Amino acid sequence: MVDYHASNSQASSGGPAIYMDPREQENDWDRDLLLDPAWEKQQRKTFTAWCNSHLRKAGTQIENIEEDFRDGLKLMLLLEVISGERLPKPERGKMRVHKINNVNKALDYIAGKGVKLVSIGAEEIVDGNAKMTLGMIWTIILRFAIQDISVEETSAKEGLLLWCQRKTAPYKNVNVQNFHISWKDGLAFNALIHRHRPELIDYDKLRKDDPLTNLNNAFEVAEKYLDIPKMMDAEDIVNTARPDEKAIMTYVSSFYHAFSGAQKAETAANRICKVLAVNQENEHLMEDYEKLASDLLDWIRRTIPWLENRAPEKTMAEMQQKLEDFRGYRRVHKPPKVQEKCQLEINFNTLQTKLRLSNRPAFMPSEGRMVSDINGSWHNLEGAEKGYEEWMLNEIRRLERLDHLAEKFRQKATIHESWTDGKEAMLTQKDYETASLSEVKALLRKHEAFESDLAAHQDRVEQIAAIAQELNELDYYDSPSVNARCQKICEQWDALGSLTQSRRESLERTEKQLESIDELYLEYAKRAAPFNNWMEGAMEDLQDMFIVHNIEEIQGLITAHEQFKSTLPEANKEREAIQAIQAEVQKIAQYNGIKLSGGNPYTTITPKTIDNKWDKVEQLVPQRDQALQEELAKQQSNDHLRRKFATQANIVGPWIQTKMEEIGRISIEMNGTLEDQLVNLREYEQSIIEYKPNIDQLEGDHQLIQEALIFDNKYTAYTMEHLRVGWEQLLTTIARTINEIENQILTRDAKGISQEQLHEYRTSFNHFDKKGNSGGTKKWTRLDHSGGLMAEEFKACLISLGYDVENNKTGDAEFARIMGIVDPNNSGVVTFQAFIDFMSRETTDTDTADQVIASFKILAADKNFIMAEELRRELPPDQAEYCIARMAPYSGPDAKPGALDYMSFSTALYGESDL
Repeated sequence: MVDYHASNSQASSGGPAIYMDPREQENDWDRDLLLDPAWEKQQRKTFTAWCNSHLRKAGTQIENIEEDFRDGLKLMLLLEVISGERLPKPERGKMRVHKINNVNKALDYIAGKGVKLVSIGAEEIVDGNAKMTLGMIWTIILRFAIQDISVEETSAKEGLLLWCQRKTAPYKNVNVQNFHISWKDGLAFNALIHRHRPELIDYDKLRKDDPLTNLNNAFEVAEKYLDIPKMMDAEDIVNTARPDEKAIMTYVSSFYHAFSGAQKAETAANRICKVLAVNQENEHLMEDYEKLASDLLDWIRRTIPWLENRAPEKTMAEMQQKLEDFRGYRRVHKPPKVQEKCQLEINFNTLQTKLRLSNRPAFMPSEGRMVSDINGSWHNLEGAEKGYEEWMLNEIRRLERLDHLAEKFRQKATIHESWTDGKEAMLTQKDYETASLSEVKALLRKHEAFESDLAAHQDRVEQIAAIAQELNELDYYDSPSVNARCQKICEQWDALGSLTQSRRESLERTEKQLESIDELYLEYAKRAAPFNNWMEGAMEDLQDMFIVHNIEEIQGLITAHEQFKSTLPEANKEREAIQAIQAEVQKIAQYNGIKLSGGNPYTTITPKTIDNKWDKVEQLVPQRDQALQEELAKQQSNDHLRRKFATQANIVGPWIQTKMEEIGRISIEMNGTLEDQLVNLREYEQSIIEYKPNIDQLEGDHQLIQEALIFDNKYTAYTMEHLRVGWEQLLTTIARTINEIENQILTRDAKGISQEQLHEYRTSFNHFDKKGNSGGTKKWTRLDHSGGLMAEEFKACLISLGYDVENNKTGDAEFARIMGIVDPNNSGVVTFQAFIDFMSRETTDTDTADQVIASFKILAADKNFIMAEELRRELPPDQAEYCIARMAPYSGPDAKPGALDYMSFSTALYGESDL
């Protein structure tokens, strides 16, 4: 028995020779099986043919397996041929002792190869014992033809069986499960040949019910074209219920060795295909990232100038349209770009993970297209949005204020111009020159009343000038016409002042000669003028426009109006007193028989004028009441809108904050497998998405507030912009968390990391991840762990895992090396994904540039270069052309025309040089 793991204490004694591999206990060579004449015949023929397939290389062969090996000479020659080594010189004598010595030399050589021979001696071989001789040959076949077969970490019999199964899997009616019955119909032999040399076999013409034809066809083709001698007869296989397993294995091993060269080429081609497929997929992902990043940046570059346009509009309607356009941008154009930005970050992280898993260098986007560049541009976009919205709201307030001031200016200017109409003509007339003394005195009193009226109008002129100045400061679009009208009023006012002073001086010169004046008329005029001015001011105030922004302001106006109404009884008494003066004049004139020639010489204000203006005031009071009450109702409605928005905002805001905190807890709790976590996170994401109608409701309430020109809300600290940012950040955070779990699954599957290892990594990482994020005012943050390790935290984690990175020269150098792997950008923070990649890289193996070079070398038949036709023959068409297009011409001393340099190409695949 041959046992590679047996101790030297197991001595050989008694029984037949058996070859045994501990992994193949069921395949012991049992000499009792040789008692079956059919099996013995099959083994004799097969083993003889196998021996001759090697002996003919030395120019000899055997006819009778138990006779021709008796002297040991051909046995030693067989071992030399199949091993390629020289055995001790044989003895040429004819005596029995010479033969025994030669056989012993052969058996010693076999034992020296690690084969334990149990119960077999040279004497039995020399005596021509068929069973022992067949057992010995089977041992040699197992050691030199079958033991070294290795297919995907299986060897010997299992490896040979797996090789057969893989090669025959695509063929109908072939199901190789063993080395006896599975081969009886001959289809498996034909399938092996057709798989490697399809031009030799027309497999579709073979029939399962004709095993003799199938077997003879395979044996004849193998002998003629593959140099595999015919080792068995088709009739022996067909007529035996269970063909001999050892004979079949011996025959099949010859096929394996005949095709081993093709197998190596196929393995090499598969490795290259795998590497190239990964590279092509990564290139496609890089191109997708570049295009998506370019499109997003172009959109941002096109949008920011629009948001930075501060060209003011002239009217409120035009600014309202601008605001509506901005709302359309927020509702329609921006949300898809938010999703694109999130997807871009996810694609970038996935690509970097795939590159790390395939041992490729990290992807560096084109200049200006890094994720940080996109985040910077996005930040600028949001800053422009905020500035644009604030500018529009300020512009609306400014235009509203301008409209109010312009209307107020027009009203006051119209009243003033109406008052000044004809005043210059009155002041320039010379009526006092021909008047009597009483008339002059009357003219003087009248002029004094006019001066009183003029002084009363001084405040109105100052108000007109102040309004014009404010319109200029607020950049009113029609300022030139306002300035021209204001200038005309001021110049006319100055002229009136000069004329008034001049007329007074003239009247005072005449007063010395004129005495008579009607004191009653004078008293009337003096009291009627201010009262008339008061009524005009009251009418102006009652018709004055007003603008308020809250309930407190309108209530202040209502209070002032109520105070005004409370003064009306006293004003009415004054009116009655003035009218009584005029009545007294009429009474005295009638009593004294005086005929009045005209009206009051001191004033143009008649009792009828006073009564008409008083009636007008009484009409305007209830109209002012109604306007104030309507504005109060409007402000109450606005206050309702504020409360409605605040109620919902005070629910949504804390809800978003709570969800952000829950996501932070979920990302570190590690409940269940990664797949369970992924399912839970996706369900959690769906629950968040289902909350979207609440955000939409808030958007609708916010639009109503803006349309109502409401600019403040004392009932909540949340603004719509704040909630929008929180909502977008919540969606981005859950998407990133899901992507992190997906990348962990990718890492686990690609690196063969178990769930327990991932759990251990996460536990270690979370233990040292102690620094929580600290959110400022109105920041949406996860309030638990930061999700990354600072340098000192990471060093402590490594020390806990057994790495020698203590604070000494050697430890510092090792820690610097590890930090260069996990933090290539020197950000100072190690993410959990980088930590997993490092740990998996420490414990698993990946393809290297040297392995790819070795694979190309096999395809190139050990040449230092490879030809295009060799690539097209061994690789799939698209990957062959991919290599040809990227391989540089070979320039070595043994170069040939068209030779390609596969070594520099393989090195470039792993980032060690430029591809």
